Amino acid sequence: MNPIDYVESVKERLSTDSIILSFDVIREFANLYEGFIRVRANLTNGDILDFSEFVKQEDELEVVSYRYQWLNQNKEHVRRWDNALHFPKLKNFPHHIHVKEEDVISGKPIDIFGVLDEIGKAMKK
Repeated sequence: MNPIDYVESVKERLSTDSIILSFDVIREFANLYEGFIRVRANLTNGDILDFSEFVKQEDELEVVSYRYQWLNQNKEHVRRWDNALHFPKLKNFPHHIHVKEEDVISGKPIDIFGVLDEIGKAMKK
C-alpha cells in the first residue's frame, strides 16, 4: 500500500465505521512517497475524535507521526495517543498515551485503524 492508497483507506474506514456519525477532512495530501491527513470526526455517542497522521513510503509504509485526541460530549479529554518527543523516559518512547490530561503512560505504535478499534470497544462497555 502506498500513501495515496493509505489516505483513501482511512477515509473509507471513516465512511463505513459504525462508531462514526460524520467527519470532516480538514487537510490532506498524498503522493507515492508521503501522505498526511487531518480529520475531525463526530462519534455516534456525541464524542469527538480529532486526529492527524503523516505517513511515509520507505521499504514499507510507515506512520511517522500521529496524534489522536478523543474528547467527550463536553469536549473534555478522554484519551490522546501520540508520538511527540516529549516523554523520553517512558518505555517505548516516543509512543505514549495521555489517559488523563495530566497522566501519561507508555504506548505502542498505533494507527487510526487501531484507535478506532479501541474506541469502538470502549463505547460498547
